[in-house]
Amino acid sequence: MKTKIEERWGTHPNDVKNYDTTQLRKEFLVEKVFEPDAVLMTYTHNDRLIIGGALPVRENLKLETVDLIRSEYFCERREVGVICIEGEGVLTVDGKDYEMGYKDAVYVGRGSREVIFKSKNAEKPAKFYFASSPAHTAYPTAQITANMRRTRDLGSQETCNARLLNQLILNEIVPCCQLQMGLTELKTGSVWNTMPPHTHSRRMEAYFYFKVPEKQAVCHFMGQPQETRHIFMGNEQAVISPSWSIHSAAGTSNYTFIWAMCGENLDYDDMDTFTADKLK
Repeated sequence: MKTKIEERWGTHPNDVKNYDTTQLRKEFLVEKVFEPDAVLMTYTHNDRLIIGGALPVRENLKLETVDLIRSEYFCERREVGVICIEGEGVLTVDGKDYEMGYKDAVYVGRGSREVIFKSKNAEKPAKFYFASSPAHTAYPTAQITANMRRTRDLGSQETCNARLLNQLILNEIVPCCQLQMGLTELKTGSVWNTMPPHTHSRRMEAYFYFKVPEKQAVCHFMGQPQETRHIFMGNEQAVISPSWSIHSAAGTSNYTFIWAMCGENLDYDDMDTFTADKLK
């Protein structure tokens, strides 16, 4: 069993203006999220969010603490959101099992001592994507069932951004400290997500793109609205979005992504929107 973690530093928008493609990808792109029988994590100093993936195939995987957070166990001072993106599995939190399939989510509260990822079938292993933020309050671990999801139809076919927003971990759904997560599915024929784009200075965000067809790509847009940059991304890759940055994308086909954010508040609609004609 392996646990691996990368560290990413915070960046100033004036510095990012000078990054070439290689540096931009090094600072913000997470190229590998899953590895068989391993837990991979990326720690960003932007609001100290951790994102990662667990892929149990031949063995169960424990969410181990890492030296970067200097804690006795992973959730000693943290909350975690887990979403199953493939296969069927079980998330065990302090001895209690939560069965999970595609789009199922579990909120793991601060103080949970043992978190274990399991697959039901090694031939079709479960893939668990997770995000974690520091938490100053302990809330109960809870499973977000299908009837608890909040959905919104956004965009339109005319503007190529028709999509279904699934809100999974929100304080209106389950009590949580600062972490919020959800899953957005682009409809066939649509390629734009989060368009028109926005920033939210009080929160940072990370996007994880998946269900990107073979030989297709997603072009993720970031940066300040008046100074944008782009990163081409493949299937099952993630990108870090600082609070000063927009986070939008266009794909060469439709795709699905998970968003995770944390920061100053839990007001989902607290954002500053920019229409497409204002972008540079």
